[in-house]
Amino acid sequence: MNKNELTYLALGDSYTIGEGVQPSENYPHQLVSIMEQYEYDFDSPKIIATTGWTTDELQKGISAAKIEGNTYDLVTLLIGVNNQYRGRSVDNFKEEFSELLDQAIVFAGGDKTRVIVISIPDWGVTAFASQQNVDQQKVAEEITAYNTAKQQISHSKGVHYLDITQEYRQIGAYPENQAADGLHPSGRIYSSWAERLADLVREEIRF
Repeated sequence: MNKNELTYLALGDSYTIGEGVQPSENYPHQLVSIMEQYEYDFDSPKIIATTGWTTDELQKGISAAKIEGNTYDLVTLLIGVNNQYRGRSVDNFKEEFSELLDQAIVFAGGDKTRVIVISIPDWGVTAFASQQNVDQQKVAEEITAYNTAKQQISHSKGVHYLDITQEYRQIGAYPENQAADGLHPSGRIYSSWAERLADLVREEIRF
């Protein structure tokens, strides 16, 4: 492969930009670094994400980025936690997420095999949730409902779906796996996500 041949678009929210960690520690940058070890030469990832974004806000962010007409070799999409946090309905999420996923497929040049949807982590296991006396069971149930919808839509459109939620529920509560704010994941968690993404890319995607 030629240097800088492959391009990567990461769409999302705080989990994608890596709120609370260095940019080099977020999962898009760690994924690119891992892939380089296997001689996949990616440009620096194009990240369209902001802490607090919901599905409709990500849509606006994509429009503002003025990347319409661009295509990318790899596209990842992780969105939805703020829809749940704000108490929005799953039905509303389904509609907006489906539209976002259609956009992601277009950005992948119509190649559905180059799109990866990532499940929503369960923030109810974090220190922040405990400090706020959050109903962790309620959060878990709602996150599961959102992820079930994401998975069904992803499968219906023929894209990859990566479940990182189950692992996060088991290890996300440990202090070393949380950023300083006690809410967002640490670089160690993002490293795990990047490793799993890299495995999926290497096994399932042909460039």
